[in-house]
Formats: sequence, structure tokens, C-alpha cells
Amino acid sequence: MAIPTSESLYAVFILLQDPRQSGKVQRGLAETLVMIVCGLLVGADNLVEFEFWAKQKQDWLQQHLRLPHGIPSHDAMGRLLSQIDLREFAGAFQRWVRGQFPPLAEVVAIDGKTSRRRRGKDQPPLHLVIAFAAQTSLVLGQLATSEKSNEKTAIPELLQTLYPKGCILTLDTIGTQASIVEQIQAREADYVLAVKDKQRLLSESIREFFEAFVSDPQGTPHSVQETVEKDHGRLETRRCYAFSQLECLVKPLQWPNLRSFAVVESTLEIGEKVTTPRRLYISSLPANAESLLQAVRSHWSEENCLHWCLDVAFADDQMRLSEGYAANNLAVLKHVTLNLIRQGPVSSKASIKSKRLLAATSDR
Repeated sequence: MAIPTSESLYAVFILLQDPRQSGKVQRGLAETLVMIVCGLLVGADNLVEFEFWAKQKQDWLQQHLRLPHGIPSHDAMGRLLSQIDLREFAGAFQRWVRGQFPPLAEVVAIDGKTSRRRRGKDQPPLHLVIAFAAQTSLVLGQLATSEKSNEKTAIPELLQTLYPKGCILTLDTIGTQASIVEQIQAREADYVLAVKDKQRLLSESIREFFEAFVSDPQGTPHSVQETVEKDHGRLETRRCYAFSQLECLVKPLQWPNLRSFAVVESTLEIGEKVTTPRRLYISSLPANAESLLQAVRSHWSEENCLHWCLDVAFADDQMRLSEGYAANNLAVLKHVTLNLIRQGPVSSKASIKSKRLLAATSDR
């Protein structure tokens, strides 16, 4: 896979509409954004750190960027980020992703993330709905919402910007809507959707079927897959049971191309404490427990491979920008940086912190 270059990123940023007054602009929009990405790559996490690093590396930066008026202040960077139209910027990010990373048939998890420390006057925390490719660990797109409850309307809008043909889309219960399923099918993708108590009749019918199955498993056609993980004093056994008896569900025809449903039963042992939660799913995939469990686990990986990484490695949960669109647009630049790091030439075994340290110590 070709490694993305700063020039290709610059070419995408140069097409953005500059929201500033043209007569007062001293530093180019694209140059400033590329400079911020470079700052993120080397370990800077906020605008003050970007300015500090850039002034130390000004001679190197001017080998690649014009910067006729030098390095912008952190306040100037913040004002620029706050004014760039967030939807135009998100679209530019997705054009860059499509241009740099070839599409793969893989699991794409769509889930929300909240930056809880970002809260301005009369403003809620920043909440993004993010499409994450589990196999390649790439962010494919994102859309800002005012709060988590608005994910239901944000997900269809995000889907319109993706090209998921041949992929398996996984969503939590807030995306388990017949209209969303229709859109997924129209885009020639499969789905694995979580079912919880909000879909009361559907969840009850799956639970009743599974209780009857447990009492007489031999008489019920099914597929089963088991995995065992032991780490740091915890033992987790997961069993996925997949079924194709759709006639046992409530209104199965409302879900386009529904082919199976599944129950994932986890037994978690930590010391003497044992818990056994059950999670329910519906899918357009065949009733194959192995493939369904793989899709479910890929969705869970977004929490560790993306959300946790952004919070710990990029201090995303500490982001306090509150002016205009600054917080959202900086989050997009963090996604750009994470994609660059994940697809970079350094060994995949190296941590994000190690790769940023290498970028900080090696101009090449």
C-alpha cells in the first residue's frame, strides 16, 4: 500500500474554501493545516504545543511550506479551525481517504465518541459519529452531532458519504432502524446490528427463542463458535449461537434481507466474581456463528483501537476548544494523523507513542 504524502494532503486542503477575509490573510489555509498535522505526528496535542514545536522547526518546515510570514500563533490557528465549515472539512477528509487507501471488503464499525472535557458556554461536549475500518484500523469518515441522541439522524447522513460496497457494517442499538437497514442494503453492504431493550418486541422474541433452545439444543438447527481469552487475571469465554429461524421473530420482514440472528453469551471471571451477559444481534449474513462473532468483535475493537487510542495517545478527552467548529475540525486532523501513523512504514508492533517519538526525532 502506498504511503500517503504531505503533498497529497496539501492538494486536498488547498481546495477548501478559506473563511477568512482575503485582505487580512497572511498564512495559507492549506499550509497551516498541514503544519498542524505535522505537529500532531510528532506528539503535540494542543494548539500551544503546535506553535511551540513549529517555531523550533521553522527552518525544516520552510523547506516544504512557503510560510512567508513565519509560524502562526496558536490563537490564529484556533480562529482558523473555528471558521472552516465542518461538513466541507469532513468531506475533504473522506476524499483524501478514498484517494490514498484502496477500498477493502471488511468490517466497518459505526459508533459515537464524546470528548467530554470540551464544553463551552451553553455548549454540550463534542460528539462524533465515526466510521472505522476494523481490519486496517483506519478512520473512514465522521460526522458531528450536538449530542448522542442525535446519532439516529447522523448515521444515515454519514452513510451517504461512504462507499461500503462489499463491507459488513456493524452498529449499536441506536442504529438498529429499518430505514437505516434499507440504506445499507441500497449501498450493497451487509449488516450486523445490536438488539437491546429499546427494540422490546424483537429482543423479547429472540430471548424467548433462545431460552427454548437452551432447554433442547439438539432439536434446534444452529451454528456455534466459542473463543477463550485469559489476560491480567480475567478469563472470558464467549459463545456465539447463530440461527436462521426468522419465523420465530416479531415482524422479521421489516428488516430488508434479514437472514439470521445471533446470541453472544460471555462468561467473565475476575477472581471469584462471575458475570454472564447476553448480547443479541440481527444480520443479513448467513447463520454462521464464526463470521458473526468476528463481526461483533470487530465492532468492539473500535473502543480500543480508536476511542481509547485518541483519548490516551492524543489526549482527545482533554480537548477544551469551544469556539466555533475548532474542536470538530481538530478531531478530523487527529483522524488524518492516526491514519498516517497506522499506514506508515514503521513496524505495526510499535505503539502509537513510539511512532510519534520516531517522527519527532527523525526529520526524514
